[in-house]
Amino acid sequence: MTEAGRPAWPTWPRRVVLLGFMGAGKSTVGPLLAARLGWRFVDLDHEIERREGQTVAEIFASQGEPRFRALETECTRVLARQTEIVLAPGGGWIATPGNLHSVGPGTLTVWLQVTAEEALARLGGERATRPLLSAPDPHAAATRLLAQRERLYREADVAVPTDGRTASAVAREIEIFARARLAERGRQ
Repeated sequence: MTEAGRPAWPTWPRRVVLLGFMGAGKSTVGPLLAARLGWRFVDLDHEIERREGQTVAEIFASQGEPRFRALETECTRVLARQTEIVLAPGGGWIATPGNLHSVGPGTLTVWLQVTAEEALARLGGERATRPLLSAPDPHAAATRLLAQRERLYREADVAVPTDGRTASAVAREIEIFARARLAERGRQ
């Protein structure tokens, strides 16, 4: 795990936000991490689907990407007020200006690093349900999107490589880091 060059924490983690490209493992690592911390897990895409009564792909098709991004921002603002929560937004969430900063102080942001090749392998047949990968060449689309977003992902507090690792190992690494921050609270 590496520090991503952010200033020292002003407070302890009251929530964790998992950032990363689609297929990075956010929806797999998130519930494991939440269970380890005794917190609640929320997959932002699933929360939007529940509220809207449509899948993400249906929202993209019927209302467009701008509407979906607005829904992400609305849900983020509601969930950012909660504590003891592990939040997993979609891979493009980071590209909407203000989303990262709307989660507020006391949030540990974790970039789950993944290569385009690994992400596509993990997504397998699920790629068909990913609107941004419905291009004739999904690998080229994934590589381009990942390159565009990487500078934004680098704003996370912590970067954790996921290629070739189990979700459990990744969750454990994040838990150790989060608990160290929680222990610092007790010494303050």
